[in-house]
Amino acid sequence: MERNEAIGRLQPLIGKDLVPLAADYGVTIWKDGKKNKGWAGHVVERHLGLPINSSRAPNFGSWELKVVPLKYLTSGKLTVKETMAITMIDPVEVKHKEFEDSHLFTKLRKMLVIARVFESQEDVHSVLHAISEFDLDNPDIRRQVKADYDLVRKVICVEGFSELSGKMGVLVQPRTKGPGHGSTSRAFYARAPFVKKMLGIV
Repeated sequence: MERNEAIGRLQPLIGKDLVPLAADYGVTIWKDGKKNKGWAGHVVERHLGLPINSSRAPNFGSWELKVVPLKYLTSGKLTVKETMAITMIDPVEVKHKEFEDSHLFTKLRKMLVIARVFESQEDVHSVLHAISEFDLDNPDIRRQVKADYDLVRKVICVEGFSELSGKMGVLVQPRTKGPGHGSTSRAFYARAPFVKKMLGIV
């Protein structure tokens, strides 16, 4: 499916609550007291006819789909709630691949970023707020993302995978990903200001 077609299919959902859709598509939000953190993304994927998968390649071949939560500030303004996971870090792959050949570049090169409103941890309601196209074509942004990747690569090569820190990176940071604080797996995350750029939020 081309990105423009996906936008056309998703536009009628703007302003609609995704929670009832989850039930329609058989996507579980809560089970045995545990939340499926990726439920909103699964709903959007099902709406577009994509089976749920954990492939490291972009969801739709030439472009990647991401769903991110927004939150209301006390001023009533919407802003990005958190960082956005982009792709897992495979230390062997990162060590041997330049940025332009990496999974990070492949994921960020062409994206569709869907913003939903986060109301509470219970996720009783969550309205689809906006649909944004993002391409890694701004020279300054691309240069900084490459610098962030190269820093991660250098640390892996020189100091080792375990020395990666969430303090690293201006737009993209390497952070632990997985259950519990003892997790050793790591992923590339877009920092909140970078996600704001993707969504055009100032």
